[in-house]
Amino acid sequence: MALADRDYKLTEDAYLAGEELADMKHELIDGVAYAMVGASRNHNAIASNCAGELRNHLKGRPCQAFQSDFKVKVGHDFFYPDVVVLCDQDSESHDYYTESPLLIIEVLSPSTRRRDEITKLRAYQTLPSLQEYVLVSQDVVKVEVFKRQNNLWTAAIYGLGDEIHFSSVDLSLTVEEIYERVDNEEMQIYLRELEEAQKES
Repeated sequence: MALADRDYKLTEDAYLAGEELADMKHELIDGVAYAMVGASRNHNAIASNCAGELRNHLKGRPCQAFQSDFKVKVGHDFFYPDVVVLCDQDSESHDYYTESPLLIIEVLSPSTRRRDEITKLRAYQTLPSLQEYVLVSQDVVKVEVFKRQNNLWTAAIYGLGDEIHFSSVDLSLTVEEIYERVDNEEMQIYLRELEEAQKES
């Protein structure tokens, strides 16, 4: 993300009007607009895998998964999650953003990691509707799931060989499904070992 002018504070209306015309997406934090840089192939693969699995699972249900271009509003701030699930009965949704997401997935990048792990985590956890917040690393195989249980937040980390149950939408995915077609060192080793095991069997 590129930092905009910190001395110039945008109102919500000015930000939303600007986003409709802008060639590049921006997130609004404390009145400052941050430009969203282009995502890597691995980043897009992970987001597409998650969004695709969720869309297939949610067909015919009152909830829907959106990828990258639908904003979440928290207070006076606006964020673009990589994947967000919201439901038709969501009375706080608008044409371009929602205030009551059910599930949010963020793929970590070097330029956004700190913001995703700290700023957005704290902000998202204030949303009463949010049940799960998921952070997916792209350079290593690591999925961290923050889950709301009895109004308390728990965290769990998953790796290759693990299955994750997203209770907010009643969907189970393996870590391998999330990282399908992702090219990093761990996945290269995993695929080589899998190929060797198949040859031996």
